[in-house]
Amino acid sequence: MTANFNQIISEKEPVLVDFYADWCQPCKMVTTILQEVKKELGEKVKIIKINVDKNPNISAKYGIRSIPTLMLFKNRNIIFNQAGVIPANQIKELILANY
Repeated sequence: MTANFNQIISEKEPVLVDFYADWCQPCKMVTTILQEVKKELGEKVKIIKINVDKNPNISAKYGIRSIPTLMLFKNRNIIFNQAGVIPANQIKELILANY
């Protein structure tokens, strides 16, 4: 997964990464929010989900200590990094500002 992850975050378009766990209730809220964001923005953003329990190396590399955590990458650079539930409109504005 690590090699594939590195390739994905190297893209020119924004890549939103959702670090989550299956047992995390707020993570389920974020999933619903991200579905709305993807529906509205379509190809302007790639959204991927990283299960912290199944991908501990990636989680450790990026210092994930709290979930849900959203990170926005562009050309391998971290543009945004925040833990917690973030409203859909804030996520959309962030993506569009970095498109």
